[in-house]
Amino acid sequence: MEVARAHKTRTLIAPPGRGAALCIGARASCGELLLFLHADSTLLPGALDRISETLSINPEIIGGNFRLVFDGDTSFSRWLTRLYAWIRFIGLYYGDSGIFVRRSVYEALGGFRPIPLMEDLDFARRLERFGRTCRIEDPPLITSSRRFNGRRAWEIFFRLACLHVLFWLGGSPERLAELYKTHTPVPGIQDGPSNPTDLCADDERASEICSTSCGL
Repeated sequence: MEVARAHKTRTLIAPPGRGAALCIGARASCGELLLFLHADSTLLPGALDRISETLSINPEIIGGNFRLVFDGDTSFSRWLTRLYAWIRFIGLYYGDSGIFVRRSVYEALGGFRPIPLMEDLDFARRLERFGRTCRIEDPPLITSSRRFNGRRAWEIFFRLACLHVLFWLGGSPERLAELYKTHTPVPGIQDGPSNPTDLCADDERASEICSTSCGL
């Protein structure tokens, strides 16, 4: 929060839950193009120009995301980078890859749903059904793999797979969020406060969304 305000970035108060925070950020924005960026993902120089250029050149494209690269020189982070590239071909992507969308489309879809977990996957599914999307290859979006430190790769994959299966079967996002919180915590990172938090707080868990609704 202090970092954001030191750079004169507008911060907003949101109730607990990523979906609710994203909704508030979008409502407070005024641009015709919206970008939702997690606090632990790094937008490289030229990325905003690439969004504007992509959507300006082809009016049929309604939104999309970036090619995601996990930082850290580990076999698991490199595997995740390859996995994310593969699942994008079947229309699956998440908020940490920087979802962008035309405002008119966002509003037509009803925006993000104020649910505590899987709000990005839920929105991406609706976005894919609505029209043509794209993935910006260059520059990629760099995201932190710190949340995986100290955890076993098979455990991470198994837990995420179970959450996805339960979600596809209609499991309650609230219940899934509780299950998600039972993961082994990374040293020095808490599961996030139970009180309302600043949308762009400098806290990877409390506001990993830093849902920046950019007016491009």
